[in-house]
Amino acid sequence: MEDVLAEDEQAFYSKAEQYWKEVPPTVDGMLGGYGSISSIDINGSKKFLQKFLGEGKGKTRPGCALDCGAGIGRITKRLLLPLFRTVDLVDVTQEFLDKARTYLGEEGKRVENYICCGLQDFQPQTGRYDVIWIQWVIGHLTDDHLVEFLRRCRSALRPDGLIVVKDNVAYEGVVPDDVDSSVCRDLGVLRHLVARAGLTVVHEEQQQNFPEEIYQVHTLALR
Repeated sequence: MEDVLAEDEQAFYSKAEQYWKEVPPTVDGMLGGYGSISSIDINGSKKFLQKFLGEGKGKTRPGCALDCGAGIGRITKRLLLPLFRTVDLVDVTQEFLDKARTYLGEEGKRVENYICCGLQDFQPQTGRYDVIWIQWVIGHLTDDHLVEFLRRCRSALRPDGLIVVKDNVAYEGVVPDDVDSSVCRDLGVLRHLVARAGLTVVHEEQQQNFPEEIYQVHTLALR
């Protein structure tokens, strides 16, 4: 993948930015026309996350979460704000973050930061987060940038914190998508990049009950 992108990395990122600027700031827009799967997605994520949350040794505390590639705050609203005291959002599209301020409603008062930045450039604050949630966005990073971003995320965790990656998974290899300027990696490639970042997959599940015509979606908990 890096060979393909090395010459044109800047275009890879700018094309993706342009794509998202033309997407409507709605749940359906965030989900590529599959807004109907939002509740299934959130319910699966909640069951996954609750395995780790709580008090006591090794448990992740419900303090501060980070929503990466947050869009209008769909995951913040329905997954993170109900479980955490405060949440930060980061997304490359300012219009989405502006929309999030109204979409999140009264509970949005517990959002501390709306950060407009591509993840390849984003520097999360060291030791700030109990959970860093990264969903449907890693395909917009080159392999090297993904590894570097995961390393920065690792440094941004509090003790017993958790990084969660939830994303489409290819059946084999790396599949490019020219429409939104992204790639879809298979699980082997993804696990290799996680290991390069110095992280370990502590739990992994496949999301159930999604439409058959879309990619498999897997959720990985990393520490």
